[in-house]
Amino acid sequence: MNEKITIDKKEFYRNLTRLALPISLQSLMLASVAAGDALMLGKIAQDEMTAVSLATQIQFVQNMFLGAITGAGAILGAQYWGKGDKHTLEDIFNMMLRFCGLVSILFFLACELMPEMLMHIFTSDAPLITIGSSYLRIAGWSYLLTGISQCYLAMMKVSDHVKPGALISSCAVLLNLCLNAVFIFGLFGVPRMQARGAAFATTLSRMIELALCIAISSGSSYIRPAFERFLRLPKQLKADFTKQCLPLMGGSLCWGVGFTSYTAIMGHMGSDAAAANSVSAVARDLICCMCNGIGSAAGIMVGNELGAGRLGLGKAYGIKLKNISYVIGFLSTALVLAVTPPIVRMVILTDQAREYLVGMMVIMSIYMIGRCVNTVTINGVLDGGGDTLFDMYSLVVCMWMIAIPLALLGAFVLHWHPLAVYTCTCLDEVGKIPWVMYRFRKYKWVQDLTR
Repeated sequence: MNEKITIDKKEFYRNLTRLALPISLQSLMLASVAAGDALMLGKIAQDEMTAVSLATQIQFVQNMFLGAITGAGAILGAQYWGKGDKHTLEDIFNMMLRFCGLVSILFFLACELMPEMLMHIFTSDAPLITIGSSYLRIAGWSYLLTGISQCYLAMMKVSDHVKPGALISSCAVLLNLCLNAVFIFGLFGVPRMQARGAAFATTLSRMIELALCIAISSGSSYIRPAFERFLRLPKQLKADFTKQCLPLMGGSLCWGVGFTSYTAIMGHMGSDAAAANSVSAVARDLICCMCNGIGSAAGIMVGNELGAGRLGLGKAYGIKLKNISYVIGFLSTALVLAVTPPIVRMVILTDQAREYLVGMMVIMSIYMIGRCVNTVTINGVLDGGGDTLFDMYSLVVCMWMIAIPLALLGAFVLHWHPLAVYTCTCLDEVGKIPWVMYRFRKYKWVQDLTR
């Protein structure tokens, strides 16, 4: 494995493009929903936009659970696909559906039974709580469907059906954006529903997305759940799945709850800081789409080679992808700075909120370097080889022991300026790059996980 491996660059970049572009498009489409909500509601009132942005943090946390479950399925699935074992892929699909279905039911019940309590986590502003609660009662139905569709989309990614998966997500998002306009602004005789309209649009589009997933996956070349074995899963495979899922779950929760904590901290610093943070978060999610796509592609490419027993080539792919992550990071920095002026002019904000937004975008431009490098290296290369524990360790130290305590101290004890607190929330990604590179070069991720 230490011998010099020569990469066929043409094949490498062809595979990277084939995987990364559809996944990046899928990520962009999903982020566009939040952007569409923010832009359309931002044209009506700042409170409507801010309340929905805070309310959608509930789905953000749900996605952390779903992401860990489908991520574990994708890690094992990519390696078993490289090995050509479709029977085991069906069992992996069954496991994802069982766990994701349980998570989706729990979040649905929380949104329906105690939306006000959920909103109190993020803000103490009564109007924002009222608006956000009305959104969650409707959007909660979409959370019930999301888990199932995410299992189908994850299996499409690892089984050479990336494009159909991206097409399904894109169609659902475009439908969501169109329905947003209809329900939020009251077009074509539909009552003007504002925040509740955004929730209706999300729920209807999720129903269509799931229907498309099931219909398209009925094709003969697709991996489908083996319902006759749904309750009978191999013990060893369950153990392997759990071994990958638990560290991913820990990492996802550390990151997801941490990011939600950032939003809650900024939300308690006043409506102007919360509004500016909401807009900057949408911009961040849109710009991160390319690194998300390359990160997912990295996990699949590395996993395919390792699962097929080509450990040297898998290692060479990982090194190449890690280097590419730096290029994407610096390009993202430039893009953030370039789009700052049009974004600031695009939504209705108070003068104070606009000032905060400009500062947040400048700070975010530096943060993007760390975000891109860590997404591709940790969530792509390291996870592709089953080295899933490191992500959780790094988040516990850098986010929970440094960034969050500093932000809490600055916001509620020392009463720092909102931009200083926002800077604290961006420290974790940039600060852990040296640690990530040290872990990467130990090459613990170069392993075949199949049996």
